Amino acid sequence: MDQASDILPAMPGPRLARGVARALRSMGFACIEEMCLATGLRVDLMALGPKGEFWVIECKSGRADFRADRKWQGYLEFCDRFFWAVDGDFPTDLLPEGTGLIIADAYDAEILRMGPETALAGARRKAMLRDFARHAALRLQTFRDPGVAGLTVPPGSQIP
Repeated sequence: MDQASDILPAMPGPRLARGVARALRSMGFACIEEMCLATGLRVDLMALGPKGEFWVIECKSGRADFRADRKWQGYLEFCDRFFWAVDGDFPTDLLPEGTGLIIADAYDAEILRMGPETALAGARRKAMLRDFARHAALRLQTFRDPGVAGLTVPPGSQIP
């Protein structure tokens, strides 16, 4: 294993997101952490599946983190399925019924409860595909050329 693969995010939420993204990749999903939605809300993990489905995964590091979250229902109109990702010590009885559940750590994850499917409308799906692609491309460009982040961006563009 090289040194770069040994570097873990410092905070528990990003560690959970890393493990979930790894598990979903093995299922054919592409994931973006901290993706901004059209409403300005930012999801912990947006996953695009092999059939064009969108999953939103909200990572919660503990009871206080969950209780402080007042925005998760605003994510529902931007995904086909919604999940909570928590570690094995999280009190899962706090999580709302009718939502998905993923148990994760920094290395892997397991879906314990599939979130119910609510298919996105065609126009919303098209907009989400465009936004996902732009977000991923801009993030890749910023990674490849860090100096590009300081360039002027047209109004309405979201840079990760």
